[in-house]
Amino acid sequence: MPVRIKVKNAETGASVEMELETENTIDEVIESAATFWSKDMGAYVLRKGKKVLRGGHTLKDAGVREEDVLELIPDPEGG
Repeated sequence: MPVRIKVKNAETGASVEMELETENTIDEVIESAATFWSKDMGAYVLRKGKKVLRGGHTLKDAGVREEDVLELIPDPEGG
């Protein structure tokens, strides 16, 4: 079942809407967003609220739901 989410670029404030499957991984979302904004995907993570989402989890595992807004932020651990 697809979910629509918004990924916000924390550096510029720009955002992109995505329609994904709950089985998609956080890495795939990061890769899509990084490609969209021509960024190095290895240097970024996604944040939902105060929680940093790590790559190997699926959207379902990470608790991502319809209409969530995730922020693409530079990896606080330096990628």
